[in-house]
Amino acid sequence: MDGQKRLKNAKVLVIGAGGLGSPALLYLAAAGVGTLGIAEFDEVDESNLQRQVIHGMSDLGKPKGQSAKESIHEINPLVNVILHNERLDNDNVLEIFKGYDLIVDGTDNFATRYMVNDAAYFLGIPYVWGSIYRFDGQASVFAPTMADDAPCYRCLYPEPPPPGMVPSCAEGGVLGVLCASIGSIQVNEAIKAADRCR
Repeated sequence: MDGQKRLKNAKVLVIGAGGLGSPALLYLAAAGVGTLGIAEFDEVDESNLQRQVIHGMSDLGKPKGQSAKESIHEINPLVNVILHNERLDNDNVLEIFKGYDLIVDGTDNFATRYMVNDAAYFLGIPYVWGSIYRFDGQASVFAPTMADDAPCYRCLYPEPPPPGMVPSCAEGGVLGVLCASIGSIQVNEAIKAADRCR
């Protein structure tokens, strides 16, 4: 019961309601996380549906954040969902991150990943990172608040790859079920981290 109360009091921001964000949001809501923020500015497209399971045909053309919020409330109407329907940039990232206990990073581009890392690091907010490409995926937890010398994403990947070297999911493709696998790993780590935050 104590662990469930800590999840209820947790405030988790999920960046992206796409391939990784979809399963993450669904399972965080099902686990009983009390406040879920969604940072997403895109709209639902039919090509998304094979991997972005939080959306359906009736959501085509709808903002992904709104679509995700409606699906979350179908699973758990008690979740407080906060929509950030804007692109994260250097001017708003710190303000958006403030007030959250944990970040789940489902971004699909390197510029945003490095920005998320830097903002979380400077604010001392732990975050769960995930990445997918074709048939491969990775996940990790970066927790600057749990140890002074804790590593961050820049420690793992000091420099982003040159522009155009790594194709996007739209260009290179991704196995849809891989999103669920990596997203579930992210949620498992997020639940453990959120439980420690409170």
